[in-house]
Amino acid sequence: MSVEVSPRATDGLVGRLRGVLERRYHHLHPFNQRMHRGELSRAELQLWVANRFYYQINIPVKDALILSRCPEREVRQQWIQRIVDHDGRPGEEGGIEAWLRLGEAMGVKRQDLIEQRFLLPGVRFAVDAYVHFCGSRPWLEAVAASLTEMFAPLIVKERLAAMLSHYPWVDPAGLQYFRNRLTQAPRDAEYALGLVTERFRTPQEQARAVAALEFKCDVLWSLLDSVERGPLPGTIV
Repeated sequence: MSVEVSPRATDGLVGRLRGVLERRYHHLHPFNQRMHRGELSRAELQLWVANRFYYQINIPVKDALILSRCPEREVRQQWIQRIVDHDGRPGEEGGIEAWLRLGEAMGVKRQDLIEQRFLLPGVRFAVDAYVHFCGSRPWLEAVAASLTEMFAPLIVKERLAAMLSHYPWVDPAGLQYFRNRLTQAPRDAEYALGLVTERFRTPQEQARAVAALEFKCDVLWSLLDSVERGPLPGTIV
């Protein structure tokens, strides 16, 4: 027997999810706020781009885990685009390649990124925890965790403007990753939010969706905690 869900219940869940992001999304983290005000040193920004790369290369991994656990063909047909966006196709650049170019634009050598030469233990721990979550929790909870993308355009716009305004030593040609996410993230967030509001109907289910999003916010916050606390060398290149 199907369970009817009222528009009020759906709106309430969306409000709760947005409330989590308003309180806990990493645009509020002191490191990101300093970045957007143009207060980071070259070494701090380089350390960030080098460590965030570990998160970037694990995005298609966690999405592959979601795909492997999702029994619905129609959902898989939509979700697989996220892997393509980051891994690319043969002869077609994806988000990981765009991030490598971003690192180069900030003066970090491509091979240093690929070899994870500057990866901090706390960043590895946080990202690995997220991948483990997506591979061990029900697939819809992993979808709910991805809803940080509801606020991604906000932070990407701030970040792009900050790079152009405050960090003239960063080659603007390397900022394409941010431009791509301005269209990809809203599309992904809209689809994922539709799945979550359609499928999480009971108070218990909705509480799990909120908890999953809170966990993802903690992952992103912990990543920045590690970068902010270093250790920070005089230069990482």
